[in-house]
Amino acid sequence: MDCGPILELGRNAVLLTLTLALPILISAVLVGFLTGIFQALTQIQEQTLAFVPKVLVVLLVLSLLMPWMLSTMTEFTQEVIHGIPNTIMP
Repeated sequence: MDCGPILELGRNAVLLTLTLALPILISAVLVGFLTGIFQALTQIQEQTLAFVPKVLVVLLVLSLLMPWMLSTMTEFTQEVIHGIPNTIMP
């Protein structure tokens, strides 16, 4: 049995995970950075001021991107399921 298709499947799964997680992570980092600048300028050191905006933005990004994320995951799952016979018996 050749390991090539299995390794390609793992590589594609990691790339899909990064592709799906990156918009959420970038939005959380940007909001955290902007909140940190705001806190430094105003000298307000309240922890909820840093936490609540990040949670709200992550929820907003998730709600906006959820259809795209679900369709991407569905396509990947279908490709994996249809590729099983070729992987087992090349």
